[in-house]
Amino acid sequence: MKIPRTNSKRNGASGFSLIEVMISILLLTMGMLSMLSVFGVAVKATQTSQEDMIARQLASEAIESVYTARNTSQLSWTAIQNVSNGGVFVNGLQPITCAGPDGLDGTADDVNCVPTTATGAACPGGVRCLSEPGKDGIVGTPDDQIVSLANFTRQIVITPMTDVNGNVIPTLNSVTVTIQYTSTANKQQKSYVITEYVSSYH
Repeated sequence: MKIPRTNSKRNGASGFSLIEVMISILLLTMGMLSMLSVFGVAVKATQTSQEDMIARQLASEAIESVYTARNTSQLSWTAIQNVSNGGVFVNGLQPITCAGPDGLDGTADDVNCVPTTATGAACPGGVRCLSEPGKDGIVGTPDDQIVSLANFTRQIVITPMTDVNGNVIPTLNSVTVTIQYTSTANKQQKSYVITEYVSSYH
């Protein structure tokens, strides 16, 4: 009678070696670290998105003030210039205060703001404040969040346009509004610039 010989070879179903496990852990760790860095960038972007939105809104308000001055004919076309050129719009970076008697932002008659929120809170220095809804989600209630615009400054530059020969076009101006602010998330100086062309015709 023959005794069957047992096969001493392994059947190939072996586990992972220690080196393979360590390489896998290293790759997973690198992937997780890259995911965390992307998450950090997203959190910072969320924190600065409100300030970016406010800057865009302030720039749009200034442009609308120029269009309003032209459309209502409350100012002559020659007065829609910077103060240095005989107009009413102030030169240089200015704090965001409230419109004066003319109702236009960024002009020489702008005034310090007075408390207008439901809580009666005023922002320091007479700058404008924004009221945001509190926990109840309703604006104008005592739990409103008050946002000061002391962090923002605005510059309005109005320049006459010229033709290809360098001659001034008396009926066309370029209006550039610059909003500068410091990001509360990373303390970096940021700016938002918008340029529009305004004609004396409307």
